[in-house]
Amino acid sequence: MDWLQALCLGIVQGLTEFLPVSSSAHLILVPVLTGWPDQGLAFDVAVHVGTLVAVLAYFRTTLVTLAADTLGSLHQRRLQGEGRLGAMILLATLPVITVGLLLDEATETLLRGPLVIAGANLVFAVPLWLAWRFGRGRAQEHAIGAGAALLIGLAQCLAVIPGTSRSGVTMTAGLALGLAPTAAARFSFLLSIPTIALAGGWKALGLITGDAPVHWGALAIGTLSSALAAYACIGAFLALLARVGMTPFVAYRLALGAVLLALFL
Repeated sequence: MDWLQALCLGIVQGLTEFLPVSSSAHLILVPVLTGWPDQGLAFDVAVHVGTLVAVLAYFRTTLVTLAADTLGSLHQRRLQGEGRLGAMILLATLPVITVGLLLDEATETLLRGPLVIAGANLVFAVPLWLAWRFGRGRAQEHAIGAGAALLIGLAQCLAVIPGTSRSGVTMTAGLALGLAPTAAARFSFLLSIPTIALAGGWKALGLITGDAPVHWGALAIGTLSSALAAYACIGAFLALLARVGMTPFVAYRLALGAVLLALFL
């Protein structure tokens, strides 16, 4: 892998991880459409580390309070301050742990094709638009209860299908449950922290136990470009969400799905 491929894929990962358009789909598609060699497991881990660093940095102030109050709630055996939100994030993470472990091999082999990505883009664009058009409310992320957290967590499990978009399905579920758009986005971004950390750790374990060569220069470029692009993307998306809404992303998903069907069907 040369530096240009690493830079481009890092930026692609950073821009698409937190938008409702599926980063995994784009990481699969870019090499297919450009003729580049597959970037490999090590690079996938590196760019996910980059996006994890970005979301940790962006929400650093919130996370300090969230972690302290969550640990305090566990110690006091009652929810206090931001501890309730922390508990809901942990609860919403539980479903994807089980599903990810069960379907990891399938997603790495059977579900990586362009037609799967095309179908997922087309299918999941519809509920995203419906949730934006009819489901959004005024509730903030602190109002999420156990039932809603589990539903959002179950929706997140659908993201094991490339093209679905983890942020897309979690925001869709949040909007459908009555969250305000920015609240649905913030909860989705906070939920990404344990999810990306667990997925990255699992992939890193496979990397450690494997014997594939590691190109450290490409990994460094991918990690840095992914982190910078993701940090900028989070801020821009939250700032523009109320103005642009989800319609541009729905249109993009439909267009991408149609183009992929035309190319590969």
